[in-house]
Amino acid sequence: MLKLYGFKKVNAMARGNTRDLRILWALEEMQTPYELVGMDHPAQDLSTDKYHKLNPFEQIPVIDDDGVVLSESGAILIYLARKSGKLIPNDFAGESQVIRWCFAAMNSMEIPLMNIMMMDWIQDDRSTKYREFLVGWANRHLTNLDGWLAQREFIATDRFTVADILMVHVLEVIKDDSLLRPFNNVRAYRDRCLARPSWERTKVRYNKNVEPG
Repeated sequence: MLKLYGFKKVNAMARGNTRDLRILWALEEMQTPYELVGMDHPAQDLSTDKYHKLNPFEQIPVIDDDGVVLSESGAILIYLARKSGKLIPNDFAGESQVIRWCFAAMNSMEIPLMNIMMMDWIQDDRSTKYREFLVGWANRHLTNLDGWLAQREFIATDRFTVADILMVHVLEVIKDDSLLRPFNNVRAYRDRCLARPSWERTKVRYNKNVEPG
């Protein structure tokens, strides 16, 4: 059976934002059975020699699918989608669009948004100018994303795919809606995807299994 290494305990600030949620959401959508291997981050479970061999960066998530070991949430999602034939088109052109938007979520969108989130965690007044730069960077990408979504229900194809899981989870990093407020299409897209029953079930299971540390 597929093993998913995810958190069972993580610091309270990160709880609810961790990248294993992306995999859990996809598995819920796919209705794929799996074994959750819970990792205790405060207890240094990710720094053991055994886990280091699975992921040299000592991060979550990792899957072990009968000996196929993968880290990096984007790579895992594409692997699971291609293997199951779910959440990705079965034609080369459609698959390529999904991969395109997976990269866009992690490269174009996640970098400025994640940096803004981390700066807000620190709340260092000396970094105000750099935060303004990051907000400008994020706004430029959000403006273009808003235009892309004007006539689209989903990001890559006319159906929900793993690219939507990645993009929406990246957007979900920003808990303060003030950054997204000007972008009606982005907010509607995010809310539409987060209203899926699979996401609600994923959140319930995650909150039950993952303790704040």
